[in-house]
Amino acid sequence: MTEKELTDMKYIISGKNIEVTEGLKTAVYDKLDRLEKYFNEDTEVQVTFSVEKDRQKMEVTIPIKGNIIRAEQVSDDMYVSIDLVTEVIERQISRHKKKLVDQAQSAAFFQKTFIEEDIPDDDEINIIRTKRFAVKPLDPEEACVQMDLLGHNFFVFRNSETDEVNVVYKRKGNTYGLIEPEC
Repeated sequence: MTEKELTDMKYIISGKNIEVTEGLKTAVYDKLDRLEKYFNEDTEVQVTFSVEKDRQKMEVTIPIKGNIIRAEQVSDDMYVSIDLVTEVIERQISRHKKKLVDQAQSAAFFQKTFIEEDIPDDDEINIIRTKRFAVKPLDPEEACVQMDLLGHNFFVFRNSETDEVNVVYKRKGNTYGLIEPEC
């Protein structure tokens, strides 16, 4: 893992099943530094490179107040992934800015005293219901059958093959997805 603080942004670059070369680091700094104009000082940019079988993946996560800007790309070439991730993040920043401008314009219809009034924070997460259940050992196919029988969109289970907690979920087109933890 490495950090760079030459600019206002703070980079944390790590690799999983790959050695992060100076060339990759330089490419990240060159491409992502153009995002610096959008962020405040000390913005932390987490970059993770990983290789699994023939897949080369790059993930970039930028936590901002109340949100996370995140993009990932898989390709045969990490340098191509860096370019693609940068474009995705710029589009997300643009959408986020539009949302903030729309909110500010909507606020213009209210009296200033109402806007400045101390109201409960909507960003606060209120969990209103807690459910407890046994996590049974199943294979992913059995978990999909259980999910369908229960009429749910997702199902949490212990994978009998790996002994780890996994989640299966319904996708469009009557297909299924599987979420496994990274080790």
